[in-house]
Amino acid sequence: MFYIGIDLGTSSVKLLLSDEKGNILKTASREYPLIFPREGWSEQDPAEWWRGTKAALREITENIDTALIKGIGVAGQMHGLVILDENDEVIRPAILWNDGRTEKEVEYLNNIIGKEKLSQYTGNIAFAGFTAPKILWLKENEPENFRKIKKIMLPKDYINYLLTGVHACDYSDASGMLLLDVKRRCWSKEMLSICSISEGMMPCLFESSEVIGEVKKEFRLPFAKVVAGAGDNAAAAIGTGTVGNGRCNISLGTSGTVFISSDSFSVDEVNSLHSFCHADGKYHLMGCMLSAASCNKWFSEDILKENDFGLLQKDINDENLGNNSIYFLPYLMGERSPINDTDARGVFLGLSLDTKREDMVLAVLEGVSFAIRDSFEVAKGFGLDITESCLVGGGAKSPLWRKILANVLGIKLNILKTEQGPGMGAVILAMVGTGLYPSVNEAVSELTEIAEFIIPDSKLTALYEDRYNKYRQIYPALKGVFKNIK
Repeated sequence: MFYIGIDLGTSSVKLLLSDEKGNILKTASREYPLIFPREGWSEQDPAEWWRGTKAALREITENIDTALIKGIGVAGQMHGLVILDENDEVIRPAILWNDGRTEKEVEYLNNIIGKEKLSQYTGNIAFAGFTAPKILWLKENEPENFRKIKKIMLPKDYINYLLTGVHACDYSDASGMLLLDVKRRCWSKEMLSICSISEGMMPCLFESSEVIGEVKKEFRLPFAKVVAGAGDNAAAAIGTGTVGNGRCNISLGTSGTVFISSDSFSVDEVNSLHSFCHADGKYHLMGCMLSAASCNKWFSEDILKENDFGLLQKDINDENLGNNSIYFLPYLMGERSPINDTDARGVFLGLSLDTKREDMVLAVLEGVSFAIRDSFEVAKGFGLDITESCLVGGGAKSPLWRKILANVLGIKLNILKTEQGPGMGAVILAMVGTGLYPSVNEAVSELTEIAEFIIPDSKLTALYEDRYNKYRQIYPALKGVFKNIK
């Protein structure tokens, strides 16, 4: 039996073909462009997602018996607004998770509607990347397009819709729209009213491993069922075995996330972490920074004109760690968790005539690590004792960055034997939905394996504790400056 996982990312779609033991037999991917109509705006044409998905699906199913494909799961970039008209045509390009145009709408939701009410309605407050502010922006700035809306969906749900004809969404992805009552797992009537949309426009809600339908006959996958899937972070957590109370997964991808699974729903007093449904049927807390590994990519490729990250890091030795005089704020696109500030920007602090290239490279890696710790500090307020975490994403390939992060956080970091990101989580959900495993928990215990781990060093942890406390002073001192120079 075969299972397909689809990971609809920001820059490309990646498909995995797996057997029933979780062995990845084939992969295929297709890239597609981002659209930046104005500074701070980020869009994509959903037709590009579909073209890429179909092409990769054809490639991955070549020379195999497609009758043996039993299940398909889709994971995808969260928060993006996809709208269809009465003819099921896409009305305008999708507004993506990293789009920053909704400052006015976020201000309205948080300060006029009020954070307390938003938290009561949804378990969360408004962030620029969330879907509800995008809907309000559309209503105000593109009223003709707003009036055409018949269906509202998220990026991965558009793929599921074209595969099955079913307008569906899972609870984990829906949690990031600011339209779902997360605690009660239903659409918030209050938020739908605030956004002037009806429940009929919204997809039917499913648990991530529930089957939403069968693949349309035109794709010639006669026995393939499609599960609801999950948002990319929840799917990645499934793929790393992050299920069960207090389990943690950190992702150093384009964005950075701290994902903490929980058996029960909870929120911090100022909603600085997201409180979302998990793809295992329970809940999770999540801190999300908008620029993580992308900070290193930006500084290395765009500023230093070097795409060999290892080469740039080779001169950084153990003596440099914890002793750097340069600090870096990683807010290249504003920031979400935990500061929720669209005006914040990247900063190097402490430059002098003695500053070397490696000092600045190290500062970038440390700054991202410190920003991840900011979300950890909030999680501690729940009484969570996190002693270890899985580490995934492109940044996790750097031994140096792993060591820095383990010591900044003071916890053990686990590296999986095979790490396929959200696509593997989508495969596992498809396996559960089609009956190969009775539950997500049993599936991940069977299919995930740790290859190595990084243990923090007490002396280095102490050095980074001091540096982190100094780092924490920088943003509060510059917060007013960011707002005045935008």
